Amino acid sequence: MNHPGLDLCQSPLATIPDALGQLLRGAWLDPESGLPIGVPVLAVAIERSLAGMEAELVAPLPLGRRFAVVSDATTQRVLGARVTRAVASLGAIVPVVLGAKPHADAETAERLRRACAAADTLVAVGSGTINDLCKYAAAKDGKPYIVFATAPSMNGYASMNAALTVNGHKKTLPAAAPLGVFVDLKVLAAAPARMIQAGLGDSLCRSTAQADWLLSKQLLGTPYRHAPFALLAADEPALLESPEALLRGDLDAMRALARTLVLSGLGMTICHGSHPASQGEHLISHYIDMFAPDTRAAFFHGEQVAVATLTMARIQETMLAGPPPRVASGSITREDLQRRFGADTGHACWSEYSVKRLTEEAANDLSARIAHTWDATCAALRRVMIPAATIAEVMARAGCPRTPGELGVTPEFYARAVHDARFLRDRYTFLDLAADAGRLAALQPA
Repeated sequence: MNHPGLDLCQSPLATIPDALGQLLRGAWLDPESGLPIGVPVLAVAIERSLAGMEAELVAPLPLGRRFAVVSDATTQRVLGARVTRAVASLGAIVPVVLGAKPHADAETAERLRRACAAADTLVAVGSGTINDLCKYAAAKDGKPYIVFATAPSMNGYASMNAALTVNGHKKTLPAAAPLGVFVDLKVLAAAPARMIQAGLGDSLCRSTAQADWLLSKQLLGTPYRHAPFALLAADEPALLESPEALLRGDLDAMRALARTLVLSGLGMTICHGSHPASQGEHLISHYIDMFAPDTRAAFFHGEQVAVATLTMARIQETMLAGPPPRVASGSITREDLQRRFGADTGHACWSEYSVKRLTEEAANDLSARIAHTWDATCAALRRVMIPAATIAEVMARAGCPRTPGELGVTPEFYARAVHDARFLRDRYTFLDLAADAGRLAALQPA
């Protein structure tokens, strides 16, 4: 039998865009180096319907004979029973239903590992939480996993990282790449509108994440790659031109969103981290996850990212429209963060923030570099950015949330999130540049 990725690319079972097919075969060329790039994902199917194809898609993959089919109460009803019946023809089933609203945290991941102990392979049937839990558990136990998507709500299906809460701190942890990603567009189109809007929000952050990552490269010389963004270039225009079609059940529009979500995850995989898809906007979302009042209603990750993306786009535009910023050394201490976040979380935040905290010498050097290169930096960043007004219009047409109130938080809480999110991770973003220049408070939304 041929390599499963190659077999599937040439099969009528899946219509795979050329870049995706080449990537699965290890034949896609890095636009910077010209060298071929491959990924550990062996098979991707994005079809109008996968009904009746499930076993045929799974059978060629090296998965063993005991399958833990993992779902929650909702995804079990939507797709889990169908997948279980299909996979049962290939081996023994260990059914794992996590309940109505499982949490993406370390404790739930450990319970999942125990429930899947007798299985060779994890079969995730779900979206964000189910997928993150399965990929993390699979990595910890050295097991393969595959995923059947149930909603276009986030871009982590094909990535090698999982967003889990550990001791109250939202972290991005190493995880396994799926050997197969299987997407039934009719199932995705039937997902709740909020989940579709969340996926669009998680896709629109391409612009702000790329600008943040490129800023760090321009100012600090940190590693940066264009490849993950080149993968997305062909599909992003469709999302910007007709976002309302996603809510009408248009399967061609849903295909563009599904491809974007899968390719974004693969972009993270080839970069060995979440840098191309998670920067300042995700830090704001993580802060909300960690510190929003317990009485707040539940919101999807992508809904929070949508609002934070709009905030970041406005901060980025305003900073670039101004004169070269002069930065100052950091005055925040470990004790400040422990008072602000509590002892344990504050200590973890200090470990992240201290990596990028500017000394007086570093601040003077960076200010001089900014003054010398600001025009070139602004030009480079504007080439990759979507205007904030365009992002706002696309979100409005799709019905995405755009304000803190639509996320169930007060303006005061959201302002703290924007101000303090930069302490959660060591990545240098426009939140850091604006804060180090003494301008972040003035740039925050009312």
